[in-house]
Amino acid sequence: MDAPTWQKSSYCAQGNSCVHVAAHHGTINVTESGDPSGAILRITPAAWAALIRTVKDGTCRG
Repeated sequence: MDAPTWQKSSYCAQGNSCVHVAAHHGTINVTESGDPSGAILRITPAAWAALIRTVKDGTCRG
């Protein structure tokens, strides 16, 4: 099975607090640079688009 091609967030500083994203076999995979072989969140492209839209709109509360 082929491995995903990870891309680092353009907002990432040079530390270990980075988000990595890869489109792979119809899913969007998200992981962190601090433990890239650890947990991988796999979501649908529609869910990813909704997350990005929410973040850009500034409507998320945290």
